[in-house]
This record gives sequence, C-alpha cells and structure tokens, in this order.
Amino acid sequence: MERIYLATVLAPLAGALAAGLFGRLIGRTGAHLVTIAGVAAAFALSLLVLKDQWLDGAPAFNGSVYTWAVVDGVRMEVGFLVDRLTALMMVVVTSVSLMVHVYTIGYMHDDDGYQRFFSYISLFTFAMLMLVMANNFLQLFFGWEAVGLVSYLLIGFWYTRPTAIFANLKAFLVNRVGDFGFLLGIAVLLMYTGSLDYQATFDRAPSLAGEVIEVWPGSGWSVATVACILLFIGAMGKSAQVPLHVWLPDSMEGPTPISALIHAATMVTAGVFMVARMSPLFEYSEAALSFVLVIGATTALFTGFLGIIQNDIKRVVAYSTLSQLGYMVVALGASAYAAGVFHLMTHAFFKALLFLAAGSVIIGLHHEQDIRKMGGLRRYMPITYWTSLIGTLSLIGFPGFSGFFSKDVLIEAVHGATRPGAGYAWWCLMIGVFVTSLYSFRMFFLVFHGRERMDEETKHHVHESPWVVWLPLVLLAIPSVVIGWLTIDPVVFGNFFGDAIFVQAANDVVGAAAREYHGPVAYILHAFGTPIPYLAAAGAAVAWYLTLRNPAAADSLQRALRLPNLVLENKYWFDAFNEKVLAAGSRLLGTTLWKAGDTVVIDGALVNGSARLVGLAAGFVRRAQTGYLYDYAFAMIIGLATLLGWLLWRSLG
Repeated sequence: MERIYLATVLAPLAGALAAGLFGRLIGRTGAHLVTIAGVAAAFALSLLVLKDQWLDGAPAFNGSVYTWAVVDGVRMEVGFLVDRLTALMMVVVTSVSLMVHVYTIGYMHDDDGYQRFFSYISLFTFAMLMLVMANNFLQLFFGWEAVGLVSYLLIGFWYTRPTAIFANLKAFLVNRVGDFGFLLGIAVLLMYTGSLDYQATFDRAPSLAGEVIEVWPGSGWSVATVACILLFIGAMGKSAQVPLHVWLPDSMEGPTPISALIHAATMVTAGVFMVARMSPLFEYSEAALSFVLVIGATTALFTGFLGIIQNDIKRVVAYSTLSQLGYMVVALGASAYAAGVFHLMTHAFFKALLFLAAGSVIIGLHHEQDIRKMGGLRRYMPITYWTSLIGTLSLIGFPGFSGFFSKDVLIEAVHGATRPGAGYAWWCLMIGVFVTSLYSFRMFFLVFHGRERMDEETKHHVHESPWVVWLPLVLLAIPSVVIGWLTIDPVVFGNFFGDAIFVQAANDVVGAAAREYHGPVAYILHAFGTPIPYLAAAGAAVAWYLTLRNPAAADSLQRALRLPNLVLENKYWFDAFNEKVLAAGSRLLGTTLWKAGDTVVIDGALVNGSARLVGLAAGFVRRAQTGYLYDYAFAMIIGLATLLGWLLWRSLG
C-alpha cells in the first residue's frame, strides 16, 4: 500500500509540473487533460485506500518514506499516517478537487492564464494531501505552508487587479500571524518530547498535561494547554476563526473555481482536520477545548450575521463558509470530533456545489455578481436553479439532506456538553440556524425568483452554462442529498474512526447522543421535536417575505436598525482595526526604528560616527608625524623624563 500512498500524493504534483513547466508545449487541452488525469488517479486511489481501511479493516499505516535529516537525535522525515480519518479526508479532497478541475474547463475557457491556473489548482491538491497524510509535525508544517502559498498565488491569480493583489497579501499576512502561533506550538512539543513524530508526541500527552511551563514569571500553565492553544491559533488562521477570519471574504477576488476549492475541501478545512488529528493532545486540556469552543461559537454566529447584508453572490457564500467552519470548530471544542469531521465532509460537497453554482450564474450573466441585479433566473438556468436549491437546503439543514444530519448531530452533541462555554456555544448555534436560513434563502430568492432586474442586453444573452460547468453541479448535488443517509451510522455513531480519534470517557458527548439514535429516519422524526427545523423554516419564511412578498419592508427594517446595520456594514470594524491600528502601528514602529535606529544610531553613531572618530584620530596622528628628526628626539626625551620621574616617585613612595 505504500506505493499507492505515494502515487496518490505524486499524481497531482506530476500534473501540476507538466501544466506549469510545459504548458506552452502541451497547450490548453493538454494542460487540463494532464491535471485532471492526475487528480482523477488520486481520487481513484483514495477510494481504494478508504476501502482498504474501512471495508477490509486493514490496520493503520504509520511509516517513514524518506529521512531528510537527523539533528541531535530529532528525525526530520517525510512519512505517512494513513488511518480512517486520513482516508476520509483524502476522498473528500480529491473528489471535490476533481469536480473543480472539470468545472474550470468551462469557467476559465477564455482566460489567458489557463495553463497556469490548472497547474496551481493541481498543486493545491498535492499540498493538501501532504498535509492530511503526514505522520509528523515537519511534514504537517510543509503542507500547512504549501496550501497557504498556493492560496496566495490563486487569490491573486488576476494579478493586474489591485483588489486581487490586496486580497492575496491580506490572506498571506493574516495567516502568518496564525502560523507563528502554530510554529511555536510545534516548538513547545518538540522541546518537551524531543520528537516531531505524532505517535511519540501522543504517547507523552498524559505527562505533558502534568508538566508546567511559565508563560510569564509566576504563572504556571500546563504544557499541553499551551501547546494546544498555540496549535489552535494556527488553525484560527487557516480555518478563518475570529479574529483571524478577515482574509476569507476578500479571497473572493480569485476565480470562482479556487473559491470553491479553498472553501470546501482544502485550505480552510486544514485547521479543523488538524485539531481532530491532535485529539490525543487536546483531550488533556480542558482550558484549550473551552477556548476552541468559544472561538468557534463566536465565529459561527457573528460571521453569519454578516452574510445577511452581503450583495455579492460569492461573498454571501463566503460568509456562510465562515459560519459553518465555526460550527465544525464548536464540535471539536465539545470533544465531538467525529461530528465535526462529519460536518466537514458534508459541507465540502454542498459548499463546493454552492460556489460552483454561483460561478455558473456569473457566467450566465457575463460576470455580474450583484444579486440585486439578478432575479428570475429560474426560467433561464434550470439546472443551476435546481442544484442551487439542493445546495441551499443542505446548507440550512433541511431534514433529509446531508447538511441536516451533520448539523443536527453536531448541535445535539454540543447540547450534551458540560464544558465551560458549552451553554454559550449552544445558543450561538441555535440562533445561527435561523441566520443561516435567512441569508441563504435571501440570496436564493433574489437570484432565481421575483422580477428580472437585469438590463435588457444581459437578459437577451443569459443562458444555461455549458455541460462542463453544470455536470460538476449535478455530480456534487448527489452527495449533498444522499451522503448523510449513507454515512451517519458508521462515521458518527459506528466508531468509524477507531483509534484515529481519541476521546476521554468523561467527554464522550457523541457516545451519549448515540444512545438516543435509532437510524436516519428516526433521527429525522426526532428532529421535529427540537426547535432546529422550525428555526430554519422561520429563516426561509422571513427571507421570502422580505425579498418577494414585501421588499419595502426590508428597506424600512434596514432604516430602523441603523446602528446594527452600521456595525454589520463595517464588519465589526475588524478590518478598520487591522488597517488603522495594527498595520498603521506597524508602519509607525518600522518608520521610527528606521529613523531613530537605522539613521541615527546605526548610520549616525556606529557607521558614520566611527568613521568620523577614525578620521579625527588619524588627523591628530598625522600632525604628530612631522618627519623631522629633532621632533622625534624631543618626544623621546619627554617620554624618558616622564618615565624616570614616575620611577623616582614610586621609589620614594
């Protein structure tokens, strides 16, 4: 199987290199064929790995492939840990990536950077696979930084646009903040365990919980708590959790296919996967898990509010990603890792579907993205309409759709948690159900229903997208409906993950929920005894009333809620704080250090000052060296007299 693991990782890399280095030689058709072939091969091999791990019951593989260096006994290796968690993530990453690759043929058809784009998205797939298959922190960090680098290249793909350059730089810098904490967390674990290997670190987890580190003098913290919080700060950057969420909405400046890939299956899910993988560490830190719980709940609710006022079709979906990532993180903080990963899986399919459907709308309307300039597209784009409806129903958790199963079990698990912050988290998630339905159906109704608000020229040319665009929509719509039915039993309640995820008995909220589970149909019926489906229905009803039945009421409501609307329009002033305080403060500090430190101290005192001092000394010495013999004789006599006088004074004293 080791060869299969290598082939799975290297197939997308080979496609990326072929399209990137030989794109002009193989042409546009060759570029998409070679990259799609590489990702398709990776997908097929991932299915084989999942079959081997799940159906055949093969033991987990944990081994080194290549030793890069050994430094003071610390082995730096390329190695794979392939268990059921890894296998599931491999299938999710490669399947969504394959759909995005096919979709890109239609979306980027007229773009001059066609070959370059295919090279980048295939490279993105390779980087994510390296991350999820890693068995050590060095390789994890490589994959972590690689997805960040490729996202930088893809968000700024249209590099002639100032907004794209600003967005990719923003994403890069915000993630550097999170990655600094991530790197410190790895350093703490290396310092206390002497190893970068996952298993060696996990074996030491109980003792790490008992060891104390002074973060500042007189303040002792558990090593496990410090390490886990630092690792999660890295996850806050990659998975866009408050306050490191600000880069994700701006990533919409990249082409739509990469928006789907980033938001559904690669970069933003890296943090969620990492925390699930590190469950043997996090389970020994109640404080770290509470921190995760509160951050996730805050992200789930308050970024959801921002989706309500967005008018860019891609930004509405982007804010829904932020909110749903918060749901996943809340599950991790409640020790419901299986529920969090389950929601990650279902979300990958319906979120990729929604993004690609948004791209289909943009193509049909000649790159118009303002939902206020759409309407009535149902009759023009029927395939996009029905697939968008499926994605929307799955997103809001409509009973029977995949999103329902993952979101409902997640909320139930959090409701059963007793950890500090669990009550706050549950209320945030419940309110978030209403908010998610409100902004999702607001967008859906404005785009596909109501009067047609396009100009006459656009209306005349609007049409359904070509088959290479709508076929991935149909293929993604299928798991958005059925994957929850097929997998909730084994993945959440059937101990699918086995030893891949560790949960202490006292924290097993999923196990407690399992005792009330009696199959998918019974689970749907049980849901109607909770407020969840009614909150979702209320959100859809309010959206219908404000967008279709009485649009004037929406304007009146906006004027009445002027202050809350101002807060939302300014996105809680996070961007303003970052730009006016952090960025401006950093520039001020840099300018001060440059002026005072570099110009005055280094250049003025040390470099130029020492040069002047040498010049003065040289000038004095030059005057003393006259070249006349009597001057030197006189100096010798004066020196000899001084020496004799000093000796006489010493002898008399």
